[in-house]
Amino acid sequence: MIEGEQQAWLNTFRAGDRKFLRSVMLVWRAAISGLPDDTEEDAITAALVVKLRSDPNTRGLFRYYGFQHPPIRSTPQGQVEGHRRRIDLAVVIDQERDTYIAYECKKLNVQGADGVRRSQAGAYVRDGMMRFVTEQYGRGLPVGCMLGYVMDGDMGWAYARVVAAVMSHKQALGLQGRPNDAPPIDGARRFVTQHKRKDRRLEMRHALLSL
Repeated sequence: MIEGEQQAWLNTFRAGDRKFLRSVMLVWRAAISGLPDDTEEDAITAALVVKLRSDPNTRGLFRYYGFQHPPIRSTPQGQVEGHRRRIDLAVVIDQERDTYIAYECKKLNVQGADGVRRSQAGAYVRDGMMRFVTEQYGRGLPVGCMLGYVMDGDMGWAYARVVAAVMSHKQALGLQGRPNDAPPIDGARRFVTQHKRKDRRLEMRHALLSL
């Protein structure tokens, strides 16, 4: 549980997400250059983290960029707890590394071996968003984030399919209202969803990136 004023923390996470996405877009083309069309999402995320850590314009913007980040949480008794589920990408914003912006990364618009395009929006919701709602990821944090890797560059179709999948799972997600568009950042399409999670609210921030 984060101590202190909830709204102040929420504003910190929102600003951090915007700052992070601006840094991503500085290195995005270089990070994905040369990756094959069938690259797995973990390989895309790893390439992105390597660039963020090494590029002089982005490496000092946050304390740490973590790939497959193991969540660490301090209890009120001073004990340290871990969690078996690792977060695809964590942007650490405190020295102890237990306060971070968590990003789950999913491929969208994937062409199968049969040549048929599949949106993968269902997996985006079930294996990504749902894990934030159930606190498998981002436990105690007011914000969770999703990165969608749009493999064929068709941002409109990816967005429409993800929104449809979100709405079809609205009860399980504890969805509060419809997804709201957010201003794009250097080509990243963004939207925000609000959720009820146990005894607190959760804001999820989404960004779709074109490959």
